[in-house]
Amino acid sequence: MSDSPVLMTREDALVRVTLNRPAQRNALDQAMIDALHRVLDELQDDMGVGAMILRGGGDKAFAAGADIGQLRDRKRDDAFRSINTRLFQRLEEAAFPTIAAVHGWCLGGGCELAMACDLRVASESARFGQPEVGLGIIPGAGATYRLPRLVGMGMARELIFSGRIIDAAEAKAIGLVNRVVPEDQLDGCAEELAGAILRQDRLAVRLAKTMFRLDAGARPGVGNVAETLAQGILFESEEKHRRMTAFLERKKKK
Repeated sequence: MSDSPVLMTREDALVRVTLNRPAQRNALDQAMIDALHRVLDELQDDMGVGAMILRGGGDKAFAAGADIGQLRDRKRDDAFRSINTRLFQRLEEAAFPTIAAVHGWCLGGGCELAMACDLRVASESARFGQPEVGLGIIPGAGATYRLPRLVGMGMARELIFSGRIIDAAEAKAIGLVNRVVPEDQLDGCAEELAGAILRQDRLAVRLAKTMFRLDAGARPGVGNVAETLAQGILFESEEKHRRMTAFLERKKKK
Protein backbone atom coordinates (compact mmCIF):
# COMPACT_ATOMS: atom_id res chain seq x y z
CA MET A 1 0.00 0.00 0.00
CA SER A 2 1.21 3.53 -0.78
CA ASP A 3 2.75 5.54 2.03
CA SER A 4 0.56 8.52 1.11
CA PRO A 5 -1.63 9.56 4.09
CA VAL A 6 -4.70 9.58 1.83
CA LEU A 7 -5.54 7.26 -1.07
CA MET A 8 -8.04 8.10 -3.79
CA THR A 9 -9.52 5.90 -6.49
CA ARG A 10 -12.27 6.63 -8.97
CA GLU A 11 -14.71 4.50 -10.89
CA ASP A 12 -16.77 6.61 -13.27
CA ALA A 13 -18.73 9.05 -11.07
CA LEU A 14 -17.87 7.37 -7.76
CA VAL A 15 -14.80 8.51 -5.82
CA ARG A 16 -13.39 6.45 -2.95
CA VAL A 17 -11.09 8.12 -0.44
CA THR A 18 -9.19 6.16 2.24
CA LEU A 19 -7.42 7.58 5.28
CA ASN A 20 -4.11 5.75 5.19
CA ARG A 21 -2.42 5.82 8.59
CA PRO A 22 -3.67 2.46 9.93
CA ALA A 23 -0.74 2.01 12.34
CA GLN A 24 -1.82 5.29 14.01
CA ARG A 25 -5.52 4.40 13.77
CA ASN A 26 -5.78 7.04 11.04
CA ALA A 27 -5.16 9.89 13.48
CA LEU A 28 -5.50 13.22 11.70
CA ASP A 29 -2.09 14.84 11.38
CA GLN A 30 -1.06 17.82 9.27
CA ALA A 31 0.05 15.65 6.35
CA MET A 32 -3.34 13.93 6.20
CA ILE A 33 -5.20 17.24 6.40
CA ASP A 34 -3.07 18.64 3.58
CA ALA A 35 -3.66 15.52 1.48
CA LEU A 36 -7.43 15.76 1.97
CA HIS A 37 -7.31 19.40 0.85
CA ARG A 38 -5.55 18.25 -2.32
CA VAL A 39 -8.29 15.67 -2.94
CA LEU A 40 -10.97 18.36 -2.64
CA ASP A 41 -8.93 20.69 -4.85
CA GLU A 42 -8.97 18.02 -7.55
CA LEU A 43 -12.67 17.25 -7.26
CA GLN A 44 -14.34 20.57 -6.48
CA ASP A 45 -14.93 21.73 -10.07
CA ASP A 46 -15.48 18.28 -11.58
CA MET A 47 -19.13 17.94 -12.62
CA GLY A 48 -18.48 14.28 -13.34
CA VAL A 49 -18.30 13.43 -9.63
CA GLY A 50 -21.58 12.01 -8.39
CA ALA A 51 -20.67 10.76 -4.89
CA MET A 52 -17.70 10.15 -2.62
CA ILE A 53 -17.15 7.43 -0.01
CA LEU A 54 -14.70 8.19 2.79
CA ARG A 55 -13.34 5.39 4.98
CA GLY A 56 -10.42 4.55 7.22
CA GLY A 57 -7.65 2.18 6.21
CA GLY A 58 -6.90 -0.93 8.22
CA ASP A 59 -9.24 -2.75 10.58
CA LYS A 60 -8.98 -0.64 13.75
CA ALA A 61 -10.46 2.76 13.03
CA PHE A 62 -12.18 5.21 10.74
CA ALA A 63 -10.14 7.93 12.48
CA ALA A 64 -9.30 7.83 16.18
CA GLY A 65 -9.02 11.62 16.43
CA ALA A 66 -6.30 14.19 15.98
CA ASP A 67 -2.66 13.27 16.33
CA ILE A 68 -2.18 14.01 20.05
CA GLY A 69 1.57 14.41 19.67
CA GLN A 70 0.99 17.32 17.29
CA LEU A 71 -2.05 18.62 19.17
CA ARG A 72 -0.19 18.85 22.50
CA ASP A 73 2.33 21.28 21.04
CA ARG A 74 -0.17 23.58 19.34
CA LYS A 75 -0.60 27.09 20.75
CA ARG A 76 -3.23 29.81 20.55
CA ASP A 77 -2.25 30.90 17.05
CA ASP A 78 -2.58 27.30 15.83
CA ALA A 79 -6.15 27.24 17.13
CA PHE A 80 -6.88 30.47 15.29
CA ARG A 81 -5.66 28.87 12.05
CA SER A 82 -8.65 26.47 12.28
CA ILE A 83 -6.65 23.64 10.74
CA ASN A 84 -9.33 20.95 10.85
CA THR A 85 -12.29 23.31 10.72
CA ARG A 86 -11.41 24.70 7.30
CA LEU A 87 -11.05 21.23 5.82
CA PHE A 88 -14.28 19.91 7.33
CA GLN A 89 -16.16 22.98 6.10
CA ARG A 90 -14.87 22.36 2.59
CA LEU A 91 -16.01 18.75 2.84
CA GLU A 92 -19.46 19.76 4.04
CA GLU A 93 -19.73 22.25 1.18
CA ALA A 94 -18.60 19.83 -1.53
CA ALA A 95 -21.05 19.99 -4.42
CA PHE A 96 -21.51 16.20 -4.45
CA PRO A 97 -22.90 13.95 -1.68
CA THR A 98 -20.36 12.37 0.66
CA ILE A 99 -20.70 9.14 2.66
CA ALA A 100 -18.57 8.22 5.67
CA ALA A 101 -18.17 4.44 6.01
CA VAL A 102 -17.21 4.02 9.66
CA HIS A 103 -15.65 1.02 11.38
CA GLY A 104 -13.80 0.84 14.66
CA TRP A 105 -12.83 4.04 16.44
CA CYS A 106 -14.39 7.29 15.29
CA LEU A 107 -13.40 9.78 17.97
CA GLY A 108 -12.73 13.47 18.41
CA GLY A 109 -11.66 15.01 15.11
CA GLY A 110 -12.44 11.72 13.42
CA CYS A 111 -16.05 11.92 14.56
CA GLU A 112 -16.18 15.55 13.45
CA LEU A 113 -14.83 14.48 10.06
CA ALA A 114 -17.59 11.87 9.74
CA MET A 115 -20.21 14.45 10.73
CA ALA A 116 -18.97 16.78 7.98
CA CYS A 117 -20.06 14.13 5.48
CA ASP A 118 -23.67 14.10 4.29
CA LEU A 119 -24.36 10.50 5.33
CA ARG A 120 -22.81 7.99 7.72
CA VAL A 121 -23.01 4.21 7.61
CA ALA A 122 -21.35 2.17 10.32
CA SER A 123 -20.30 -1.37 11.05
CA GLU A 124 -21.27 -2.96 14.35
CA SER A 125 -17.71 -2.41 15.58
CA ALA A 126 -17.91 1.38 15.26
CA ARG A 127 -17.44 3.50 18.37
CA PHE A 128 -18.20 7.23 18.37
CA GLY A 129 -17.34 9.99 20.80
CA GLN A 130 -16.02 13.47 21.52
CA PRO A 131 -13.55 12.92 24.38
CA GLU A 132 -11.75 16.27 24.05
CA VAL A 133 -12.74 17.71 27.46
CA GLY A 134 -10.85 14.86 29.11
CA LEU A 135 -7.71 16.20 27.41
CA GLY A 136 -8.28 19.77 28.52
CA ILE A 137 -9.71 21.13 25.26
CA ILE A 138 -13.10 21.23 23.53
CA PRO A 139 -14.21 19.77 20.20
CA GLY A 140 -12.99 22.51 17.90
CA ALA A 141 -13.90 21.40 14.38
CA GLY A 142 -17.67 21.40 14.25
CA ALA A 143 -19.04 19.07 16.92
CA THR A 144 -20.66 21.87 18.93
CA TYR A 145 -22.90 22.77 15.99
CA ARG A 146 -23.02 19.68 13.73
CA LEU A 147 -23.70 17.19 16.53
CA PRO A 148 -26.79 19.07 17.85
CA ARG A 149 -28.19 19.18 14.32
CA LEU A 150 -27.96 15.40 14.13
CA VAL A 151 -28.85 14.21 17.64
CA GLY A 152 -30.49 17.20 19.36
CA MET A 153 -29.04 19.70 21.80
CA GLY A 154 -29.57 17.64 24.97
CA MET A 155 -27.80 14.53 23.69
CA ALA A 156 -25.02 16.60 22.11
CA ARG A 157 -24.36 18.30 25.43
CA GLU A 158 -24.28 14.96 27.23
CA LEU A 159 -21.80 13.44 24.80
CA ILE A 160 -19.50 16.46 24.74
CA PHE A 161 -19.62 17.28 28.46
CA SER A 162 -19.08 13.66 29.55
CA GLY A 163 -16.79 12.48 26.76
CA ARG A 164 -18.83 9.26 26.68
CA ILE A 165 -18.09 6.76 23.91
CA ILE A 166 -21.14 5.18 22.28
CA ASP A 167 -21.50 2.07 20.14
CA ALA A 168 -22.97 1.85 16.65
CA ALA A 169 -26.40 0.77 17.84
CA GLU A 170 -26.76 3.83 20.07
CA ALA A 171 -25.37 6.07 17.34
CA LYS A 172 -28.11 4.79 15.02
CA ALA A 173 -30.80 5.20 17.70
CA ILE A 174 -29.93 8.87 18.32
CA GLY A 175 -29.57 9.74 14.64
CA LEU A 176 -25.80 10.08 14.38
CA VAL A 177 -25.60 7.39 11.69
CA ASN A 178 -28.00 6.36 8.94
CA ARG A 179 -27.37 2.61 8.87
CA VAL A 180 -25.57 -0.06 10.91
CA VAL A 181 -24.47 -3.33 9.30
CA PRO A 182 -22.19 -6.28 10.13
CA GLU A 183 -18.49 -5.63 9.60
CA ASP A 184 -18.23 -7.55 6.34
CA GLN A 185 -21.15 -5.62 4.84
CA LEU A 186 -19.89 -2.08 5.50
CA ASP A 187 -18.29 -1.45 2.12
CA GLY A 188 -21.26 -2.99 0.34
CA CYS A 189 -23.67 -0.80 2.29
CA ALA A 190 -21.74 2.36 1.40
CA GLU A 191 -21.55 1.27 -2.25
CA GLU A 192 -25.29 0.52 -2.33
CA LEU A 193 -26.13 3.93 -0.93
CA ALA A 194 -23.75 5.64 -3.33
CA GLY A 195 -25.25 3.65 -6.20
CA ALA A 196 -28.76 4.83 -5.29
CA ILE A 197 -27.51 8.42 -5.40
CA LEU A 198 -25.68 7.92 -8.69
CA ARG A 199 -28.85 6.64 -10.37
CA GLN A 200 -30.52 10.00 -9.82
CA ASP A 201 -30.11 13.15 -11.90
CA ARG A 202 -26.75 14.60 -10.88
CA LEU A 203 -27.74 18.24 -11.16
CA ALA A 204 -30.92 17.68 -9.15
CA VAL A 205 -28.94 15.96 -6.38
CA ARG A 206 -26.36 18.75 -6.31
CA LEU A 207 -29.04 21.43 -6.09
CA ALA A 208 -30.87 19.48 -3.37
CA LYS A 209 -27.64 19.42 -1.37
CA THR A 210 -27.32 23.18 -1.86
CA MET A 211 -30.79 23.60 -0.35
CA PHE A 212 -29.75 21.68 2.77
CA ARG A 213 -26.65 23.85 3.10
CA LEU A 214 -28.83 26.97 3.16
CA ASP A 215 -30.50 25.69 6.36
CA ALA A 216 -33.84 26.74 4.90
CA GLY A 217 -35.78 25.50 7.93
CA ALA A 218 -34.20 28.26 10.01
CA ARG A 219 -34.80 30.84 7.29
CA PRO A 220 -37.97 29.77 5.41
CA GLY A 221 -38.10 32.97 3.31
CA VAL A 222 -34.62 32.29 1.97
CA GLY A 223 -35.47 28.63 1.50
CA ASN A 224 -38.59 29.37 -0.53
CA VAL A 225 -36.73 31.66 -2.89
CA ALA A 226 -33.78 29.28 -3.24
CA GLU A 227 -36.00 26.28 -3.97
CA THR A 228 -37.91 28.23 -6.60
CA LEU A 229 -34.69 29.27 -8.33
CA ALA A 230 -33.29 25.73 -8.23
CA GLN A 231 -36.54 24.29 -9.56
CA GLY A 232 -36.57 26.86 -12.35
CA ILE A 233 -33.10 25.69 -13.42
CA LEU A 234 -34.16 22.04 -13.35
CA PHE A 235 -37.44 22.62 -15.21
CA GLU A 236 -35.37 23.76 -18.21
CA SER A 237 -32.96 20.81 -18.19
CA GLU A 238 -32.93 18.18 -20.90
CA GLU A 239 -32.40 15.46 -18.31
CA LYS A 240 -35.62 16.39 -16.50
CA HIS A 241 -37.55 16.13 -19.78
CA ARG A 242 -35.89 12.81 -20.65
CA ARG A 243 -36.55 11.24 -17.27
CA MET A 244 -40.17 12.37 -17.08
CA THR A 245 -40.83 11.20 -20.63
CA ALA A 246 -39.37 7.79 -19.78
CA PHE A 247 -41.54 7.63 -16.66
CA LEU A 248 -44.71 8.39 -18.62
CA GLU A 249 -43.84 5.81 -21.28
CA ARG A 250 -43.28 3.12 -18.66
CA LYS A 251 -46.61 4.02 -17.08
CA LYS A 252 -48.39 3.59 -20.45
CA LYS A 253 -47.06 0.06 -20.80
CA LYS A 254 -48.48 -1.12 -17.45
